[in-house]
Amino acid sequence: MSKTTTTTKKTTAPRAKNLVIVESPAKAKTLKKFLGSGYKIEASMGHVRDLPKSELGIFVEQDFEPKYITIRGKGDLLAKLRKEAKTAKTVYLATDPDREGEAISWHLIHALKVDPEKTARITFNEITETAVKDSIKNARPLDMKLVDAQQARRTLDRVVGYKISPLLWKKVKKGLSAGRVQSVALKIICDREEEIENFIPEEYWTIEAQVSGAAKKKFEARYHGKNDKKTKLTCKEDTDAVLADVSKSELVVKDVKKSQRQRRPQSPFTTSTLQQDAARELGFATRKTMMIAQQLYEGVEVAGHGTIGLVSYIRTDSVRISDEAFEAGKAHILENFGADFAVKTKPAVKSARRTQDAHEAIRPTYVHITPEEAMASLSKDQHKLYRLIWRRFIASLMTPAVFDTVAVKIAAGDQFFNASGSILKFEGYKKVYMNQEDKEEETNSLPEIAVGEVLKLLKITPSQHFTQPPPRYSEATLVKTLEENGVGRPSTYAPTIATITARGYVSKEQKNLHPTELGGVVNNIMAEHFDKIVDIDFTAKMEETLDAVEEGEVAWKDILRNFYYPFQETVSRAEESIGEVEIRDEETDIPCEHCGRLMVIKFGRYGRFLACPGFPDCRNAKPLLEEAGVDCPACQAKVMIKKTKKGRVYFGCEKNPECEFMSWNKPTGDKCPKCGEYLIEKGTKTKKIVCSNEKECGYRATT
Repeated sequence: MSKTTTTTKKTTAPRAKNLVIVESPAKAKTLKKFLGSGYKIEASMGHVRDLPKSELGIFVEQDFEPKYITIRGKGDLLAKLRKEAKTAKTVYLATDPDREGEAISWHLIHALKVDPEKTARITFNEITETAVKDSIKNARPLDMKLVDAQQARRTLDRVVGYKISPLLWKKVKKGLSAGRVQSVALKIICDREEEIENFIPEEYWTIEAQVSGAAKKKFEARYHGKNDKKTKLTCKEDTDAVLADVSKSELVVKDVKKSQRQRRPQSPFTTSTLQQDAARELGFATRKTMMIAQQLYEGVEVAGHGTIGLVSYIRTDSVRISDEAFEAGKAHILENFGADFAVKTKPAVKSARRTQDAHEAIRPTYVHITPEEAMASLSKDQHKLYRLIWRRFIASLMTPAVFDTVAVKIAAGDQFFNASGSILKFEGYKKVYMNQEDKEEETNSLPEIAVGEVLKLLKITPSQHFTQPPPRYSEATLVKTLEENGVGRPSTYAPTIATITARGYVSKEQKNLHPTELGGVVNNIMAEHFDKIVDIDFTAKMEETLDAVEEGEVAWKDILRNFYYPFQETVSRAEESIGEVEIRDEETDIPCEHCGRLMVIKFGRYGRFLACPGFPDCRNAKPLLEEAGVDCPACQAKVMIKKTKKGRVYFGCEKNPECEFMSWNKPTGDKCPKCGEYLIEKGTKTKKIVCSNEKECGYRATT
């Protein structure tokens, strides 16, 4: 009889994985490509804890201890993350490499109730395989100095906002707010508007002379002054006196100077310079620029490469680059443009006084992935921004553009004229990248001219001018001003502009920021009663103090202790002295279809709209549409500028839905000379007039 033996298999527990927590699913997807099966990547979907919205959330009596609560809707997510963290071998916190990212990691440790000894902080300036794996090798503990710097900023802004905003609700109208940085930005815009209103034009004159010499080639010379000293012509009488002197004298060449001039490329982008150039070159609002840049940083699907981060971290005020990035960029230039176009050594970096220099400049992570290669994988706007970043970085490592220049002095008696010319001799960086300033740089040649040569005066033209007021701020120039004055930090510019626009404090008209009546009232209250808050120097020094917290030189609660009590006294005095301010809604000539009252303009979360003043009896409201300035090609009514639900601009008839006319391009108001259909404008920089029936007709004309 045989015996049967039974063997029992031992079951082994699954090997614990490492947990990596990032902010977004896009970033998680990119990291999964680089980390093996031993890692699980999850997204926190941004912040998980914050101060409560319904109260100040700071216990002043308990030495300014903040009250953090779980953000609504994050409960299930945190429960899932807690479960993952409990069984994980190590929890790697891979939030963004800045103060806010450090604070999110700190909040995650508390929210997940995970042992700090089991956690490690990893940061990377770019999301590449090398950078991510190196960050794990060099994992570090949480940097509480960065966390405290963010806590100081958050609580300080909360105190300012939650103490002043209710005062504005009570005295002016509900829904208003007053932030620390936004109030300074509003004041800058209002101050510029006051400059424009108070500007007194001054008269001045210029004189242009068209001349020719032995070479018979015409060129222009501009009046300089008497006895070769700069002279300002302020009236017609002075100008006529110069013209009389010139008419009695020969034009003789007194001096000719030939030289070479170099124009060096600009450094790679910082956050603010990217926002400025994206606004000027692409027409992007600051918020749009940062949204698209974040997508490029966190990772996009690129054909042949999978999901990869195309640019380095996009919140930085530094222009330095790593040695590896320099060598990669230089190699690309040598291969594609030649040795004459590549710099030999890494460009020296001069840091501005307030630069934190925590990160590199914004640059492509993979130089060999050109904008042309990536184009098919990116959206139209992603491609535009990536091309801008890529070209600026490559150009920054290229040799200067070289110009041959000529400067000529011409005398007519004791009156002097100047003429100058320049010719681009070597393209240098201009081969790759030219911004608006480069494009506006004129290159014009002068004929060969000798000292002592007598020139022929062909035409002389006096012109009257008047000095112009300073221009209103655009988003780009406002960002530049905020940065130059040390107000805010790279991460604050876009939300600051978005907030003052959403609150109805400023309106955007043809890219310029105009203060509204409401914005003027709020600014006046702030300037009169909270002068320190809107003082540029005070705000800049506060930024430096916050930087000192990051350096460990100042305790973060000391900032609150020193600021709060004097500020609270200021709020109390303001509450007593500010009377109620009535802001009347702007009335239009558009009657309400329901009750006949003239509708008024109001501000909502999506901007201005029309509403009936009879609310709540009459609740009629509708979009506020801007006229396009042309008649409808279908029914001759007015064409209005409209927007789809997703924000895309189109042109439609005011009589919609009776008239169904719509066009994605602006009609010109004219008929096509070839087929009789209506003409439209196409293009942004170079406007072209084309037939709306373009495919079949094909008529095109450049304006």
